[in-house]
Amino acid sequence: MLRILFLIGFVFNIGCAQSDYDKKRGVMVTNQLITRGITDPATLDAMRKIPRERFVPENVKQYAYQDNPLPIGHGQTISQPYIVAFMTQELKLNPNDKVLEIGTGSGYQAAVLAEIVKTVYTIEIVKELGISAKKTLKELGYDNVTVRIGDGYHGWKEHEPFDAIIVTAGIENIPQPLLDQLADGGRMIIPVGPSNRRNLVLVTKKNGKIKMKKVLPVRFVPFVRDKKGDQE
Repeated sequence: MLRILFLIGFVFNIGCAQSDYDKKRGVMVTNQLITRGITDPATLDAMRKIPRERFVPENVKQYAYQDNPLPIGHGQTISQPYIVAFMTQELKLNPNDKVLEIGTGSGYQAAVLAEIVKTVYTIEIVKELGISAKKTLKELGYDNVTVRIGDGYHGWKEHEPFDAIIVTAGIENIPQPLLDQLADGGRMIIPVGPSNRRNLVLVTKKNGKIKMKKVLPVRFVPFVRDKKGDQE
Protein backbone atom coordinates (compact mmCIF):
# COMPACT_ATOMS: atom_id res chain seq x y z
CA MET A 1 0.00 0.00 0.00
CA LEU A 2 2.80 2.42 0.89
CA ARG A 3 4.50 1.70 -2.44
CA ILE A 4 1.28 2.43 -4.33
CA LEU A 5 0.79 5.70 -2.41
CA PHE A 6 4.41 6.66 -3.13
CA LEU A 7 3.97 6.06 -6.86
CA ILE A 8 0.72 8.01 -6.90
CA GLY A 9 2.44 10.90 -5.15
CA PHE A 10 5.41 10.73 -7.52
CA VAL A 11 3.18 10.86 -10.62
CA PHE A 12 1.11 13.66 -9.06
CA ASN A 13 4.24 15.73 -8.41
CA ILE A 14 5.45 15.25 -11.99
CA GLY A 15 2.06 16.32 -13.29
CA CYS A 16 2.03 19.41 -11.08
CA ALA A 17 5.56 20.35 -12.17
CA GLN A 18 4.61 20.00 -15.84
CA SER A 19 1.44 22.01 -15.29
CA ASP A 20 3.58 24.73 -13.68
CA TYR A 21 5.86 24.82 -16.73
CA ASP A 22 2.83 25.00 -19.04
CA LYS A 23 1.49 28.00 -17.11
CA LYS A 24 4.87 29.73 -17.19
CA ARG A 25 5.07 29.12 -20.95
CA GLY A 26 1.71 30.78 -21.48
CA VAL A 27 2.69 33.77 -19.35
CA MET A 28 5.99 34.04 -21.25
CA VAL A 29 4.20 34.21 -24.60
CA THR A 30 1.75 36.84 -23.36
CA ASN A 31 4.07 39.05 -21.31
CA GLN A 32 7.40 38.74 -23.13
CA LEU A 33 6.34 38.26 -26.74
CA ILE A 34 2.88 39.60 -27.59
CA THR A 35 3.26 42.77 -25.53
CA ARG A 36 6.57 43.49 -27.30
CA GLY A 37 5.34 43.19 -30.85
CA ILE A 38 5.58 39.52 -31.73
CA THR A 39 2.47 38.95 -33.84
CA ASP A 40 3.33 36.12 -36.22
CA PRO A 41 0.83 33.33 -35.42
CA ALA A 42 3.21 30.50 -36.37
CA THR A 43 5.97 31.84 -34.13
CA LEU A 44 3.62 32.32 -31.20
CA ASP A 45 2.10 28.86 -31.65
CA ALA A 46 5.55 27.26 -31.72
CA MET A 47 6.65 28.99 -28.55
CA ARG A 48 3.41 28.11 -26.77
CA LYS A 49 4.00 24.45 -27.60
CA ILE A 50 7.72 23.80 -27.13
CA PRO A 51 8.88 22.81 -23.62
CA ARG A 52 11.78 25.23 -23.24
CA GLU A 53 12.68 23.55 -19.95
CA ARG A 54 13.81 20.50 -21.94
CA PHE A 55 16.52 22.59 -23.62
CA VAL A 56 18.32 23.90 -20.53
CA PRO A 57 20.45 22.19 -17.86
CA GLU A 58 18.71 20.79 -14.80
CA ASN A 59 20.09 23.45 -12.47
CA VAL A 60 18.42 26.30 -14.41
CA LYS A 61 15.13 24.66 -15.43
CA GLN A 62 13.25 26.82 -12.93
CA TYR A 63 14.37 29.89 -14.89
CA ALA A 64 13.47 28.49 -18.32
CA TYR A 65 10.71 31.03 -18.97
CA GLN A 66 12.39 34.13 -17.58
CA ASP A 67 13.15 37.04 -19.90
CA ASN A 68 16.88 36.45 -20.16
CA PRO A 69 19.45 34.12 -21.72
CA LEU A 70 20.60 31.09 -19.73
CA PRO A 71 23.92 29.19 -19.65
CA ILE A 72 23.92 25.81 -21.36
CA GLY A 73 27.57 24.93 -20.77
CA HIS A 74 30.80 25.30 -22.76
CA GLY A 75 30.57 29.09 -22.59
CA GLN A 76 27.34 29.10 -24.62
CA THR A 77 23.83 30.32 -23.86
CA ILE A 78 20.25 29.81 -24.92
CA SER A 79 18.87 33.16 -26.10
CA GLN A 80 16.08 34.87 -24.20
CA PRO A 81 12.62 33.93 -25.51
CA TYR A 82 11.99 37.36 -27.04
CA ILE A 83 15.14 37.22 -29.18
CA VAL A 84 14.27 33.70 -30.40
CA ALA A 85 10.78 34.87 -31.35
CA PHE A 86 12.00 38.14 -32.90
CA MET A 87 14.59 36.44 -35.12
CA THR A 88 12.07 33.80 -36.18
CA GLN A 89 9.40 36.37 -37.02
CA GLU A 90 11.84 38.51 -39.02
CA LEU A 91 12.50 35.59 -41.40
CA LYS A 92 8.84 35.55 -42.53
CA LEU A 93 8.91 31.77 -42.82
CA ASN A 94 6.66 29.63 -45.00
CA PRO A 95 5.60 26.01 -44.36
CA ASN A 96 7.64 24.61 -47.26
CA ASP A 97 10.84 26.50 -46.45
CA LYS A 98 14.23 24.87 -45.99
CA VAL A 99 16.18 26.63 -43.24
CA LEU A 100 19.84 26.60 -42.21
CA GLU A 101 20.74 27.43 -38.61
CA ILE A 102 24.31 28.21 -37.58
CA GLY A 103 24.77 27.59 -33.87
CA THR A 104 22.47 24.80 -32.68
CA GLY A 105 23.26 25.31 -29.01
CA SER A 106 20.72 23.36 -26.98
CA GLY A 107 18.42 22.91 -29.99
CA TYR A 108 15.61 25.23 -28.87
CA GLN A 109 15.74 27.59 -31.85
CA ALA A 110 15.85 24.59 -34.18
CA ALA A 111 12.71 23.23 -32.53
CA VAL A 112 10.91 26.56 -33.03
CA LEU A 113 11.89 26.55 -36.70
CA ALA A 114 10.88 22.89 -37.08
CA GLU A 115 7.36 23.69 -35.88
CA ILE A 116 6.99 26.19 -38.73
CA VAL A 117 8.95 24.95 -41.76
CA LYS A 118 9.42 21.73 -43.69
CA THR A 119 13.14 21.14 -43.12
CA VAL A 120 15.82 22.46 -40.76
CA TYR A 121 19.55 21.91 -41.11
CA THR A 122 21.55 23.06 -38.09
CA ILE A 123 25.28 23.14 -37.37
CA GLU A 124 26.96 23.24 -33.94
CA ILE A 125 30.71 23.49 -33.44
CA VAL A 126 30.72 22.27 -29.81
CA LYS A 127 30.47 18.50 -30.10
CA GLU A 128 28.90 17.92 -26.68
CA LEU A 129 26.16 20.48 -27.36
CA GLY A 130 25.48 19.08 -30.81
CA ILE A 131 25.09 15.54 -29.49
CA SER A 132 22.83 16.69 -26.64
CA ALA A 133 20.68 18.82 -28.96
CA LYS A 134 20.28 15.95 -31.41
CA LYS A 135 19.13 13.68 -28.56
CA THR A 136 16.61 16.20 -27.21
CA LEU A 137 15.17 16.98 -30.64
CA LYS A 138 14.79 13.28 -31.39
CA GLU A 139 13.07 12.63 -28.05
CA LEU A 140 10.58 15.41 -28.81
CA GLY A 141 9.85 14.00 -32.26
CA TYR A 142 11.48 16.60 -34.49
CA ASP A 143 12.40 14.30 -37.37
CA ASN A 144 12.58 17.24 -39.79
CA VAL A 145 15.76 18.55 -38.12
CA THR A 146 19.23 17.38 -39.16
CA VAL A 147 22.09 18.25 -36.79
CA ARG A 148 25.69 18.46 -37.94
CA ILE A 149 28.75 18.97 -35.74
CA GLY A 150 31.32 21.27 -37.30
CA ASP A 151 32.28 24.80 -38.34
CA GLY A 152 29.22 26.69 -39.55
CA TYR A 153 31.18 29.47 -41.27
CA HIS A 154 31.01 27.63 -44.60
CA GLY A 155 27.34 26.71 -44.25
CA TRP A 156 26.07 23.39 -45.62
CA LYS A 157 26.71 23.43 -49.33
CA GLU A 158 25.27 19.95 -49.95
CA HIS A 159 21.78 21.22 -49.13
CA GLU A 160 21.84 24.72 -50.64
CA PRO A 161 20.04 26.90 -51.51
CA PHE A 162 18.24 27.78 -48.29
CA ASP A 163 15.06 29.81 -48.14
CA ALA A 164 16.20 31.24 -44.81
CA ILE A 165 19.37 31.27 -42.72
CA ILE A 166 19.59 32.13 -39.03
CA VAL A 167 22.88 32.67 -37.20
CA THR A 168 22.84 32.58 -33.40
CA ALA A 169 26.37 33.82 -32.67
CA GLY A 170 27.89 37.26 -33.15
CA ILE A 171 30.39 37.90 -35.92
CA GLU A 172 32.07 41.02 -37.28
CA ASN A 173 31.34 40.30 -40.95
CA ILE A 174 28.76 38.12 -42.68
CA PRO A 175 30.39 34.94 -44.06
CA GLN A 176 30.35 34.97 -47.86
CA PRO A 177 29.47 31.24 -48.07
CA LEU A 178 26.20 31.95 -46.23
CA LEU A 179 25.32 34.74 -48.66
CA ASP A 180 26.10 32.39 -51.55
CA GLN A 181 23.89 29.62 -50.12
CA LEU A 182 20.91 31.90 -49.58
CA ALA A 183 18.21 31.26 -52.19
CA ASP A 184 17.03 34.06 -54.43
CA GLY A 185 14.16 35.63 -52.53
CA GLY A 186 15.64 34.28 -49.30
CA ARG A 187 16.17 35.95 -45.92
CA MET A 188 18.97 35.76 -43.36
CA ILE A 189 19.06 37.09 -39.79
CA ILE A 190 22.50 37.42 -38.17
CA PRO A 191 24.16 39.37 -35.30
CA VAL A 192 26.88 41.51 -36.91
CA GLY A 193 29.48 43.96 -35.66
CA PRO A 194 32.11 44.36 -32.92
CA SER A 195 31.32 42.55 -29.66
CA ASN A 196 30.38 45.79 -27.86
CA ARG A 197 27.91 47.03 -30.49
CA ARG A 198 26.37 44.22 -32.50
CA ASN A 199 23.11 44.52 -34.38
CA LEU A 200 20.78 41.92 -35.75
CA VAL A 201 20.99 42.39 -39.50
CA LEU A 202 18.25 41.23 -41.83
CA VAL A 203 19.71 40.17 -45.18
CA THR A 204 17.56 39.71 -48.27
CA LYS A 205 18.56 38.45 -51.70
CA LYS A 206 16.60 39.35 -54.82
CA ASN A 207 17.72 38.85 -58.39
CA GLY A 208 21.18 38.08 -57.04
CA LYS A 209 21.44 41.41 -55.21
CA ILE A 210 22.00 41.59 -51.47
CA LYS A 211 20.31 44.12 -49.21
CA MET A 212 21.08 44.53 -45.51
CA LYS A 213 19.08 46.24 -42.79
CA LYS A 214 19.92 46.70 -39.09
CA VAL A 215 16.85 45.75 -37.08
CA LEU A 216 17.87 45.46 -33.41
CA PRO A 217 20.93 46.05 -31.18
CA VAL A 218 21.87 42.78 -29.41
CA ARG A 219 24.45 40.88 -27.40
CA PHE A 220 25.44 37.40 -28.52
CA VAL A 221 28.21 34.94 -27.71
CA PRO A 222 30.95 35.14 -30.35
CA PHE A 223 30.99 33.01 -33.49
CA VAL A 224 33.44 30.14 -32.93
CA ARG A 225 35.63 28.82 -35.76
CA ASP A 226 37.44 25.52 -36.13
CA LYS A 227 40.51 25.76 -38.32
CA LYS A 228 40.50 21.97 -38.74
CA GLY A 229 37.10 22.12 -40.42
CA ASP A 230 34.01 19.98 -39.89
CA GLN A 231 34.30 17.17 -37.39
CA GLU A 232 31.53 14.96 -38.75
